[in-house]
Amino acid sequence: MEETNKKVDETIEETTETVETTEAVTAEVAVEEIAAEEEVLDKFDNKRKRSSRRKREEVKKEAPVSDWKERVVQIRRVTKVVKGGKKLSFRATVVVGNGKGQVGLGIGKSSEVIGAIQKAITDGRKNLVTVPIFNTTIPHKIIASAGAGSVVLKPASKGTGIIAGGSVRAVLELAGIENILSKSLGSDSPLNSARATLEALRSLKTFKEVAAKRGLTVSEILN
Repeated sequence: MEETNKKVDETIEETTETVETTEAVTAEVAVEEIAAEEEVLDKFDNKRKRSSRRKREEVKKEAPVSDWKERVVQIRRVTKVVKGGKKLSFRATVVVGNGKGQVGLGIGKSSEVIGAIQKAITDGRKNLVTVPIFNTTIPHKIIASAGAGSVVLKPASKGTGIIAGGSVRAVLELAGIENILSKSLGSDSPLNSARATLEALRSLKTFKEVAAKRGLTVSEILN
């Protein structure tokens, strides 16, 4: 009986040792497999990041640089009374220009501010005015009005800058005029001031047009 018990104990010890060694080997194999999988995933992530960076760089290189600039002059909240109550919306006034003699004014309405601004930008690009610029200023003095507001524009010498404020300044800057004197009269509404400024710029005449009407040359008019 004692010998039998000893044999059983030895068998049990050998079995436990075998199980322990097997578990250790499987654990080491599992660790190695996990490490290999992590390396593969890291390589894949690095490749994906590199490809995304290349795509972004290509998009940046291909994207053309636009000369057009937009400036929001006014955003108003408009309330309309309807049958079911009050309907809230926004009206945006935006000036669009390229700084090279083209400028426009747009108005957009929407239930959201971003939508109103986008509509105003689209409307402004549809209604562009070409401004005759002479030596970084306008050719002559002019007065124009829109609604209850009016604007006076006068040419200025180099170094004067843009003497204007509010929506008048936004229109003149985006038009590409560098030196000018202005005075806003009447209504203080930014929309009316911008419209009056655009009307004044639209009514400007070049020296060639005036010389052709008077039957003179440009040099004779300037002298």
